Amino acid sequence: MKWIGLYPSKNDASASFFLLWTAPQYWAIFVILFVYSHATVHMSQFSFANALLSWFDVHGRHDLPWQVADDPYKVWVSEIMLQQTQVKTVLQYFERFIERFPTVADLGQASWDDVAPYWAGLGYYARARNLHKAAGMVARRGHFPATLEEWIELPGIGPSTAGALMSLGLRQYGVIMDGNVKRVLARFFAIEDDLSKPVHERAMWQLAEQLCPVERNHDYTQAIMDLGATICTPKKPLCLYCPMQQHCKAHQQGLETELPFKKAKKPVPVKSAQVLLIQSHDQWLWQQRPNSGLWGGLWCLPIIENPAEFEQLCQSLGLKKVIQRTQIMHSFTHFTWQLEALCFAVDPDQQEHLAIELNGTWLAPQSATAMGLPTAMKKLISALNL
Repeated sequence: MKWIGLYPSKNDASASFFLLWTAPQYWAIFVILFVYSHATVHMSQFSFANALLSWFDVHGRHDLPWQVADDPYKVWVSEIMLQQTQVKTVLQYFERFIERFPTVADLGQASWDDVAPYWAGLGYYARARNLHKAAGMVARRGHFPATLEEWIELPGIGPSTAGALMSLGLRQYGVIMDGNVKRVLARFFAIEDDLSKPVHERAMWQLAEQLCPVERNHDYTQAIMDLGATICTPKKPLCLYCPMQQHCKAHQQGLETELPFKKAKKPVPVKSAQVLLIQSHDQWLWQQRPNSGLWGGLWCLPIIENPAEFEQLCQSLGLKKVIQRTQIMHSFTHFTWQLEALCFAVDPDQQEHLAIELNGTWLAPQSATAMGLPTAMKKLISALNL
């Protein structure tokens, strides 16, 4: 069997090696690490970590509400909120959430119906359900996880989030690999591989581990996220202000906006559905969606995707005259929903029968909003003049 000795150690990036199998699945790792080891020869006087930390000390973000020492819970909540969501959006929700659930025990002991309104509007609701479930597990144990493996065992926590919790939450050694890190490293080393493929992502993890320092580890973790979020941005990166500019391979080759490699986006399908809005005085008939699936556990007006089923339902319920209709578009990552709301007015003596038939609850729009509505339902409320 053949072996290749080309993997730089953490202590000496240019000299220390371990043996790497030459099986085909390892060649991507081999190539990226070769690029890294080759680059270190030319940058022997340059320290990626030191340059990043020096920049962070002056230009980094130091006043985010979850940047609190010895409070893994706040870091945990922020990390889950920040998945697929920008800091400026999370800031609108974080403090309100923490004020209502100030400790992991408070969150773990709360019901989902209590939690949902404080997440409504952030989207990706499976994140919140996993956070709620995991908080209950931690509350019952009486202590936070102490190792990377223990964090990963909790619902909704993968290796990168676990690394962030070790680093930022516990102030121990941890390595992260979020979108910011991938972008910074792919540009710095001009890595053109498709990082969505597991073999290339594994190679990026090994590269991130090589660069990540033990000292000031939590500052480095925040710094590389800040650099990606504020300077090395997906579009129009501010290379003029970047501490890595002189050593960045993508900048030298004019590839900043081309990297990381992006797959051609598939057209997002448009789906249509009808929304049944039944009004009795100032109340509407709402349903609570199943715990799993889209908008799990949130309150919603009945949605029917098949027009024939919608017409049949209206007939069976005795709903005949549409008093108002409106249409909205709501985009998800995987499809766009075109929703047409049809409003019917009914007398109060029909409320009980309709609530039973549709397994719904009569609520004023303001009351439903307080219980947790998806953004699309809030759009409908704004669009309707009732």
